[in-house]
Amino acid sequence: MKRMAMTLDEFTRSVDAKSLPRVLQMQSGYYFQGSVYELYGREGSFSCGELLKIIGISVPRLIVELQSEGSKSITVDLSLDYPGLFRIVADKRPYTSIQEIVDSVRISPECLGQPEFYCPEKLQLPEGTIQAEESFRLTAIRTEHGDSHVDCEVTRKDSKHIFTVKLSHTGEFYECADDQFYTLGELVEWKMPKGRKRTVTWAKSLPSNEKCVSELPEDYSGELVLTPVYELQTVSKFGKNVVFIPSTLDVEVLDVTEECDGACFMQPLSFRDVFAKPSEFFPFIAEVIEPPSQVQEELGFLKSSKQVIVHSAYQAKRILASEIRSEAQRRFLIPVSYNGRFKRRPRTFPTAYDLEVAKSNMEQLHVVATRAFETHYEGLSSVLVGDQYLVHKMETSEVIYGDKRKTVEALACEKMVGKKYEAVLIPMCLDGGFVEVVHDKKQYMLSDLCHRFSLPFNVKVSMRDLSVMEDLLAGAAGLQLEEEITDPYLIVSTLDLAQCWEVPVNRTNMALQLLERWSGPEPTQGEAVRSAVEEIGEDCYFTLRRYVNASVLPPPRPPKRHQKHSEDTVKLPPPRPKKPDPPSPKSPHAANKAEQAVPTSRTSSCVEQNTLPPRNETSKTSLVTVTDSGPQKATGEENSPRHKTIKQDDDDTKDYEHIDEDELASIRRKLNDQSIHGKRKTINTHAMQTAKQV
Repeated sequence: MKRMAMTLDEFTRSVDAKSLPRVLQMQSGYYFQGSVYELYGREGSFSCGELLKIIGISVPRLIVELQSEGSKSITVDLSLDYPGLFRIVADKRPYTSIQEIVDSVRISPECLGQPEFYCPEKLQLPEGTIQAEESFRLTAIRTEHGDSHVDCEVTRKDSKHIFTVKLSHTGEFYECADDQFYTLGELVEWKMPKGRKRTVTWAKSLPSNEKCVSELPEDYSGELVLTPVYELQTVSKFGKNVVFIPSTLDVEVLDVTEECDGACFMQPLSFRDVFAKPSEFFPFIAEVIEPPSQVQEELGFLKSSKQVIVHSAYQAKRILASEIRSEAQRRFLIPVSYNGRFKRRPRTFPTAYDLEVAKSNMEQLHVVATRAFETHYEGLSSVLVGDQYLVHKMETSEVIYGDKRKTVEALACEKMVGKKYEAVLIPMCLDGGFVEVVHDKKQYMLSDLCHRFSLPFNVKVSMRDLSVMEDLLAGAAGLQLEEEITDPYLIVSTLDLAQCWEVPVNRTNMALQLLERWSGPEPTQGEAVRSAVEEIGEDCYFTLRRYVNASVLPPPRPPKRHQKHSEDTVKLPPPRPKKPDPPSPKSPHAANKAEQAVPTSRTSSCVEQNTLPPRNETSKTSLVTVTDSGPQKATGEENSPRHKTIKQDDDDTKDYEHIDEDELASIRRKLNDQSIHGKRKTINTHAMQTAKQV
C-alpha cells in the first residue's frame, strides 16, 4: 500500500511523541526568501528528497483566544514562562472509550499525569462496581500477555480502591472538574489533550522580574482558549546541530522511518534523556551540541566547553528557602553542603495552632503576643499585647460558653507574670499573633539546622560561604527555610576535572552527543564535586511546592456565622468587619476530614520540574485497598458536582471553608497589617521591645 504524503503540520498533530524519533523525507522543497537575520538560528531551506530525523516536538508559545460576549474575540501570544496561574475548564465533549482517553491525554505515575474522569452510568468491572458519576483517576497504562489496560483508582472514605479497565471498554466518559492552579508550562506538558482545545480561566498572576512581551488584559475574567504552536527539533543526515523547524512550514513530508537507517544520524541527548539512562551508562565523554542559553555563573564552563564528562545521575537533596520580606521575595534552592553559617531569627505565628505545630522537644518555645484576643469561654485565657508565654502542648479541657458546657482542645502554656509562671489555656481558634523570643545565639551549619529543628525555620546568614565567589544568600535580610526536597541532578565536569559540579536536570537546556566511555578517575562526592545555590523564579517555586506532600495541616477553620442567635449569647467585643461569632474550638485533627491545599507554589524553565521518577525504582500497582496518604486537592473540590457522588457519613461533614496556603498567608498579613497600624502601632512596638529585652 502506497503511503501518502502529508503536510508537516498534519504530521505534527498526528504523531505520537512516544514513537519518536521518526525520519521524514521532504516531498517538496522550500527556500526561505526573507532576510537571513530573521531566521534566529533556525533552518530556512530544504531540498526535495532531503532526510530529517525528528527527535522532539516542543511548544515554545501559545496562541490565546479571549472569548468575549457581544464583541469580536481577540488573540494574544503568550510564552510558556508567562507569570500567571490558570484553572482548567472541564471539557464537555465526552470520550467514547478508554482507548480514546489514552490516545488523547498524558497518563503517568506522576501526580499531574493522573487525569480524572467519570461515567454517567455504572461501570461493571471484575473488581467491583463504579457508581454512576463517581470519579476515578487513571494512573498507569500496562500491557500483559498482549492485552492492554489502564490502572485506575477511586477514593471512598479516605481509602483508595485500585482496579483495571481494558482499553477496549466503551461508553461515555467525561473529564472531571479540576480545581488546581497550573502554569502555562504545566498545561502544555500535562493537560493539553491531543485533537481537542483546552479552555482555561485566569486565576492569578505571579510576581516576575522580567517584563512580558504580551500580557492578558487586567480586567478580563472570561474563558481563554489555548492553541499550542509546535516546533520540531530535527537533525539532518550530515549536520551536527539541532535544527528547530516550525510545524507550520509549508512543505509536504513522508514518513520513511521503517526504510531508513536512523543510526546514520547524530544522536543528541537532552539532560532528561541522560538522566533516564541506566547506571551502567555512566561515566561517559560527551560533545556539547547545544550549550545552555542561560546558566548561573558557577556553571559557566557548560557554555565554554566543547566536551564534558558526565559522571553519574541521582536525586539530590535541596532546602527550599524564601527571602523574608513583604514584596518581591527571592526564592532559593540551597544544597545541604552549603558552607556558610546561620543564626536564628524570630518566627511569627498568626494562630495558637501554629504554636502547637512549631513547638519541639529540643527547647522550650517562648513567644510574646503582638495582638490582643478576648475569649468568650470560661476556663480559657484571654491574651493581651505584650503577654509572654512558654508553650507546652495541646490538651482537652471542659469550658462554659453561655449556659452550655463543651469539651474543647486548647493550648496549655505558662504565662510569665514578672518572675512567676501561671498555667493558662489558650483557645486553639485564637485569631491573634505571636513573635518568638530567641535566646540561642549560636551559629549553625545548614545540615545542623535541618537535623536539630523542624522546618519551616527562620535564619539569617551570619558568615557567607567562602568557597564561592559570590554568595547569593549573604545579601538577604532573612531567610525562611521552608522544606527539604529532592531534585534530579547530573554530575558534570570538564575533561581535566578542574570543574566538577552538580547540574540541575530540569533547569538546564542542553544537548549532548555521546562520544565514548570515560575510564579515568572519578571525583569524590563532597570533596571534588561542588554544589551551587540556585535562585529560582516564582513559577519554579510554585511547581516545586506542588510536588511536596503537606506534612502539616492548616489551622482549623471556625464555622460560619449562624443566621439566628440566642438572646442570651455573650456580647462580643467590637469585631473586624464580617467576623463570625465566637466559634467552638475544633481539634486540628478534624482538618483531616476537610480538603487540604497542596502548598502552592514552583527555575527559569521549570516546565518539567520533578516529573522524573526516582532512579532504579519502578512503580507497581495491585488490586488492593490502601489508605489515602497522598496530597489532596486544593480549593473547592467538595463543591464539584462530580465529587458529590461519593457519599460521606453525616457525622464526618465539617462546615469548613477552604482557601489555599498562599491566600491564607496573604489574608494573615493583611489582617496583621491592619491591626498593627493606627492605634495599636505604639503598643506593638512596645511588645517587640519587650521581646528584645528578654
